[in-house]
Amino acid sequence: MAMIDVGDIRLHVQRVPPKGRRPAVATAVLVHGMLTDSLASYYFTLAPSFAQAGIDVVMYDLRGHGRSERPDSGYTLDYNLNDLDTLLERLDVTGPVHLVGNSYGGTVAFSYAVRRPERVASLSVIESSPATPEWAANLGVGMRQWAARMEKEEAAVLAWITANRGHHKARQAKRAARLVQATTIVRDIPASRVLTEDQIRSVRCPALFIYGGESSLVEQSPWLKSLLPDYRSVVVPGHEHSVLIEAPQAVGAHILSLIHEVAEAGTPGTAAGTDAP
Repeated sequence: MAMIDVGDIRLHVQRVPPKGRRPAVATAVLVHGMLTDSLASYYFTLAPSFAQAGIDVVMYDLRGHGRSERPDSGYTLDYNLNDLDTLLERLDVTGPVHLVGNSYGGTVAFSYAVRRPERVASLSVIESSPATPEWAANLGVGMRQWAARMEKEEAAVLAWITANRGHHKARQAKRAARLVQATTIVRDIPASRVLTEDQIRSVRCPALFIYGGESSLVEQSPWLKSLLPDYRSVVVPGHEHSVLIEAPQAVGAHILSLIHEVAEAGTPGTAAGTDAP
């Protein structure tokens, strides 16, 4: 475990090197979702198999999450992009990385590929979408509803989660409630600057989108395919938004295949830099 200073806060980082101390095939940076999530969702799913496959794995807790510090404010997408940018510098990761993002982490990863195309070799986006106006509006409604319910019925909600999902999930929900109550995250994230279609189109690296077969996000696939020059998609049948946790082997196999393909071919050309989203 390491705490890395990225300027205004410190982030909790875990790095898992390739097994057997062999040279790394590539570096993968794994970005988790918001509120109830943390780097633990990768530590117990993708990270071990990635390290076994010769990949240098970097995981970190987003600001306010897990063991990272929790500032009172500063939770817009731009803050998270700045954190990722500085984190890679502090870790002396100089080559292009393979970004993997789950849920909100996928939105962070995609926006980072827009901001720093020369730093991203491939994108793997799990149950997520780029930061569009629709994304911001839907997220804002969902976060406000969740926050209001937790404020009024926290004890009942936690009791239901404990009975139906277990004590671990209940603890995650309780920590998320504290984050929502003590910070401006509910206002900040939906108010983030969003991407234009031209900015989305500027992502030239291979972009793999993984969906649960029962997820409504599958509907965005034709639109993304029309914009991204190297768009790939995988649908994992029988799963919804939690496909990473429920089907880690299937998800990991598809991502590893992409990483090895790009690593063997050499880093693809990248588009010229664009204004930060």
